[in-house]
Amino acid sequence: MINRIIGVLKLDVNTYEEIEADESATGQAAIVVSVVAIIGGLIGGGITAALGGSFIGSFLSTLLNAYVGWVVWAAVTYFVGTQFFGGQATMGEMLRVLGFAQAPGILRIIPVCGGFIGWIWSIATGFIAVRQGLDVDNTKAIITIVVGWVAVFIVSLIIGALLGALGLAGSISMDAIQGLGQ
Repeated sequence: MINRIIGVLKLDVNTYEEIEADESATGQAAIVVSVVAIIGGLIGGGITAALGGSFIGSFLSTLLNAYVGWVVWAAVTYFVGTQFFGGQATMGEMLRVLGFAQAPGILRIIPVCGGFIGWIWSIATGFIAVRQGLDVDNTKAIITIVVGWVAVFIVSLIIGALLGALGLAGSISMDAIQGLGQ
């Protein structure tokens, strides 16, 4: 698994092809997504807590967005790439290559610039993952990625709204409970 992560970070096309073909690598891809999500959640939660917000809420939101975003991006990419651009892939292949493509997100552990560098690097790894996973040309890969990102963005907004509503409901309940005691 480590060699695959290194290959993805090196933007090695053969590594993406290997991951795509290995049906047993879906669990490894999920581990990559999990590690990146946990790191992001810890850092984001810490920043949120330092600013007076909820560490747990931020952490859980990051985890939820990571997993749901991964699946949504893979599903939309699979659908758009195969139905509109003649790409050849399965949902499992897209989950695998896009899961591993998130590996640069681990750079968030580097203060100040790590998150930005990881984000830029993730754009490159995501591009190669989509292109190789679907076996399409660069233009079709870019269009597919943009459509997938829009879908993930919309889903993230929905998740944020739902979690915000749950947080607001929790505050109202606590205020009501505290009011009863007075």
